[in-house]
Amino acid sequence: MSTKSRVLFVCVTNAARSQMAEALLRHTAPDQYDAFSAGTKPGAVDPYAQSALDQLGVSTEGLRSKSVDEFAGQTFDFVITLCDKAALECHALPGAGEFITWNFQDPADSPQPDAYRHTLHEIHERIKMFVLVKRKR
Repeated sequence: MSTKSRVLFVCVTNAARSQMAEALLRHTAPDQYDAFSAGTKPGAVDPYAQSALDQLGVSTEGLRSKSVDEFAGQTFDFVITLCDKAALECHALPGAGEFITWNFQDPADSPQPDAYRHTLHEIHERIKMFVLVKRKR
């Protein structure tokens, strides 16, 4: 059995924010966490999100859009939602140890130039803080 903490990142379509978070946590703390992502209404992985990860040198290998239903019956130490809508839809997700709500604007809906890069940076900063604060003692 793994001594790593299991983390599930959730947003609505599992296209950009949760994919970024999954890849970033795998990149930042691979020895401490097993990272997964899912959506309440999954679509497809956003190519701009993959491009932003590639530009940062973060592996996108194995990333695919998944439904939260795919993880039914599994337990997670942390379930982290990345948007308010997912937080509302997943507040009672079975198997969740600690439930954490983060809210990041969907870069696909942002008028900001370099929205994907900006969102990736914001999520990366939050991931680094999460790893620092939640480090197993």
